[in-house]
Amino acid sequence: MITPRTPIRRRSELATPATNEHMFAKAAASDADLVFLDLEDAVAPAHREAARTTAVTALTDFDWGTTARAVRINGIDTHWAYGDIIEVVTGARDTLDTIIIPKVTAARDVWWVDVLLGQLEKSIGLTRQIRLEVLIEDVAGVAHAEEIATASPRLDALIFGAGDLSVSQHARVDTNFTPRDFYPGDFWHYARMTVLTAARVAGVLAIDAPYPDFADRDGYLEAARNAAALGFDGKWAIHPTQIDLANSVYSPTPEEIDRARRNIEAYRDAEARGFGATSVDGQLVDAAHIKLAEAVLAQVDGDTPDRACPPVRNDR
Repeated sequence: MITPRTPIRRRSELATPATNEHMFAKAAASDADLVFLDLEDAVAPAHREAARTTAVTALTDFDWGTTARAVRINGIDTHWAYGDIIEVVTGARDTLDTIIIPKVTAARDVWWVDVLLGQLEKSIGLTRQIRLEVLIEDVAGVAHAEEIATASPRLDALIFGAGDLSVSQHARVDTNFTPRDFYPGDFWHYARMTVLTAARVAGVLAIDAPYPDFADRDGYLEAARNAAALGFDGKWAIHPTQIDLANSVYSPTPEEIDRARRNIEAYRDAEARGFGATSVDGQLVDAAHIKLAEAVLAQVDGDTPDRACPPVRNDR
């Protein structure tokens, strides 16, 4: 019988090309919450089939500790996708935690992978369910984000991808996916909020896009903080130097933890005296504030906070 894996936090997700064997040991020893071996964009087309073997070797031969182990397969509209799933899952077995599906445009894309994984797990006798994360990086994906987010109970996260979305919407951006010319506001706000809203409806995590200029520490921090302010749970790292930045931004600060604990203590005391609200440091604390406080403390314990609603199966 297959039992679902318990999702962990996804503050940082480190991208590692599946063909760059010298990077595997460093990736396995990193502090990233998840590391994915990339079979797609980071691998030249001529080497994508061979990359499956090196990915399996990395997953099975290295000690990954508590880091979640993933692969990004090629898009299901390519001739590589089927082989990626079959060969990596069969070779890696229980050393693979998650498959990341790129360029998802509709719920059927997720459903296809879900069904194939179910057959594979039963066929080779896996005892733990392989989880899914999906990239929303196409205008069709943005348009169908909620259907995609609720397409499979395996789904742990939606990932916002600005790079391919730039191409899909014919955006005039630079190599860091920022507008080449002046734009009055946050260029990606609509797409980010669409992905975030769909994730919250489905009860899954929302992960922000990569920041290609890995030498720009301040730029990465600004982008991560902006996404965190909206409610995103984590961000991709394309270089190991970005891991600690993401982990810091997407973890509660000592001040936030202290405030959360004091709010809960004060509210419980008021509740015991028959009141539905109280104040801490001159600010209102009611039931809504307690939900926020509990979400903060859940992150301290290493768990994800409760989401809006449980995932819903959608086989469209």
